[in-house]
Parts: sequence; C-alpha cells; structure tokens
Amino acid sequence: MSAAAFLLSFATFFLASTGQQPTFSRSSSQGGRCIYSFTVPSPIEASCSEPGEALNAVRELRKERVAQQREVESMGQRLRVLEDWVTGQRGAAGQGARSDVRRLQSEKVDLLRRVQRLEQENDRLRDGQCPGPPETPQHSHQIAREASSWSFEDTGYQELKSEIITEFSASNLIERNEAGGSSTSQQSAGCGMLEWVGEPVTFQKADSIAGRYGVWMKDPEPVPPHNRKHIWRINTVGTEIRQLYEYQDFNQFTKGYTSKVYILPEPVESTGGTVYRGSLYYQKRRTRTLLRFEIKSEIILVQKDLPNAGYRGAFPYSWGGYTDIDFAVDELGLWVTYSTSQAHGAIVISKLDPNTLEVEQTWTTAIRKRAVANSFIICGILYTLNSYSIQNAVINFAYNTITNSSKPLVIPFENRYRYNSMVDYNPAEKKILAWDNFNMVMYDIKLAKI
Repeated sequence: MSAAAFLLSFATFFLASTGQQPTFSRSSSQGGRCIYSFTVPSPIEASCSEPGEALNAVRELRKERVAQQREVESMGQRLRVLEDWVTGQRGAAGQGARSDVRRLQSEKVDLLRRVQRLEQENDRLRDGQCPGPPETPQHSHQIAREASSWSFEDTGYQELKSEIITEFSASNLIERNEAGGSSTSQQSAGCGMLEWVGEPVTFQKADSIAGRYGVWMKDPEPVPPHNRKHIWRINTVGTEIRQLYEYQDFNQFTKGYTSKVYILPEPVESTGGTVYRGSLYYQKRRTRTLLRFEIKSEIILVQKDLPNAGYRGAFPYSWGGYTDIDFAVDELGLWVTYSTSQAHGAIVISKLDPNTLEVEQTWTTAIRKRAVANSFIICGILYTLNSYSIQNAVINFAYNTITNSSKPLVIPFENRYRYNSMVDYNPAEKKILAWDNFNMVMYDIKLAKI
C-alpha cells in the first residue's frame, strides 16, 4: 500500500469514527507533485444549534401542507359542482358561473403550486435536520415536573408571544372584509335560518399556554373613535385576567401588532365576553355579575347581577372553562345565555338592554347546557354545537325566540384544531368567529331567507 493510500484510509477511518464526514480531493502542484486534501466540517458547521426549531418548522410545514391539500380537494369538489351547473345553464347566469369556474381553477393552480413548494421545503428541512438526543425517562420526568410547576395564577402568563399563521385564503378574506363583506355575506343580507357554515380560515395562532383558549371580537355597531376594522382579544387562561388587547385592523391583528392594551378594572371570567356599541360586556370573575366596560373612557359604566344565574362551573358548556354565562350579539341586539337551578341546567336566554343591562325578556329552552359544546345567536335564533373536540362536529339544535319553538339540525361545523372554546356571531359581517385550540379562526355562513 502506498503512503498516500495509507493516509487516505487512516484519515477516513478516524474521521468516520468521530461522526464527521470528510471530503477528499487531489490536485497537482506546479512542480508536478500530487497534493491530497481532506476537508471536514468545523465543530460549528457540523452541529445543529437549534434542532428543536427545525423540527417544529418541519411539523408546521407538514400541518400547513395537509391543510392546503384539504383545501385543494374541497376546491376540486366545488369546481366539479360548478362545471356541472354551467353545462346545464345558458345566458348571463351561465356566463357568471363560468367566470367563477375560471377563478376557482386559477386559485386551485396557485394552491397546488404552494403545496409543491411546501413539500420541497419540508424535504429540505428534513434532510438537513440533525437527529436530537433520544428522550430518556429522566428527561420525561423533568418535563413533567416543569409542566406541573406552571402556575396559571401568575399574571405573567397573560403576556403572550404570538406566532402568525396566514393561510392562502386569509388574505383574500381580509380584503373582502375591509371592502364591506364577501359575496356570501352579501347574499345572506338580512335575517334567516342558518343553513351552511364554511371552512374555518385561520388568522392568528398563539404559541404559549396562555393562548389555549380565549375570545376575539369585532364591534358590529362601533362608536368613534373606533370602527368596524378594530379587533379586540382577551387571553383567558389564568386568573385575575384583566388585559384587553386592541388591534387597528386585520392586517395588524394577523401580524400581532397591538395598538393599545387596556387594563380592566375587574377580572374576566372565561370566554363569554363580547364588544358592542363601544363597550366590552363580560362576566366578573367568580360572580354572576355582568359588567359593561366603556372602551373609550376605560370605565365600568354598569354592573348588575344576573338573577339566579349559575356561575363558577355550575352550568358550563361541555368543554368546561367556567363558561356559565355567555354574551351574544345579533341583528336584534344584546343577549346572554346561561342556566339556573330553577331551569334544572337547561339553557336560559335573556334579552338585555345594552345601556342598563336590565333583562327585557327571558326564554327557557329544553336544551341541557352541559350537553352542548357552545352556542351563538343569529336573528334571534339560538344555535348549539354538539362537540368542541370532534373535527367534523355539527350544529345540532336551534331555538327560535320569536316563535318559541325548537328543532334539531345537522349542519356541518369543522373544529379544525379540535378544541373550540369560543364561538360568536358578528351580524355586521355575517360571519362566525371562534377560538380553536390556540387558533383564532373565522367562518363564512349562509342564511336561508325567510
């Protein structure tokens, strides 16, 4: 064996044993002598400084890829339906439908391209990812100890760093919202029975434990200096929750840029709050007291007990969270949903005077509050969800306060992230807002005209 071959074999064996991968090259000097070169990564280059971040990036890319593939499949179904309809149509209506088909086809192509880019990025990250150390039992116990030491009593958990997820369709939805609503909303102008709920569109994701559940709101009848573009948000994991975050518009909301943080005079109980006519309406913690907090003056204008209402886990929704008292706003005004001992746990609905919080009228339903996951009101009709955690849930019941009648329903409702802790309706935009397992999402709806 020549000296060069011996050196090559020895170097390769030694470097391989250290876990480093050498590269070998050969060149000639000006004097005609052979030069053998070995190159290995430096300790910095050979290491992965942040394996956790890369792994998380891979996981997020996979989630986004699955979501985009789902959207592609849904769009394909819509295209097939439209194409079949166009085939049987003539005239102007047919021309409009063909335009919709072309638009959807264009969107589908864009989505497919994005899915392809996500797959390439996923492969790149996966191929370049260094495996982390195996998790030992001691490591698992350490994580458990750290988790058990988390205290939701600590107000520090109310400070939240946000990770923004802007899906492909979200940008289009933002433009439609700020232009005055989508075509679906325009078709659903006025009142009617709910007959369809679209797929959720994600606008923001909280990445700390404080954002597991919460409430985000838009004022359907704003008062200056605020307008319909303003958004408010409360993270409701913890105790002594007093922070109300304000955003100027959807763009600032999706980027996580708050324009102001209000410190509420009284702490918030759970996810039942709402914003209406310039005031935040919410339940005072550990009480049945309803509060009206005027945002402009930052003062509680009214506080009033809700007669006989259960609180602090007496009659919550099925997911818990002390959701005994739930405010709602629709085309007819301000409502509150709750239960009492006299109603034996059945849902009670009261119409409120938004200025004084006086109860104007009350209805007692036959729907057991603990048996449903959440509820919202559209045009004086209460709708309930059968599950907060099943992905393919349904809106299963409707109670009409105008006719004092009720009926079962089967309207599909997607809990995409499988822990939906807040569901509210915005009558100005004809949309449903929800907080689903750290994610703030929005749904288009369709109402059947009465």
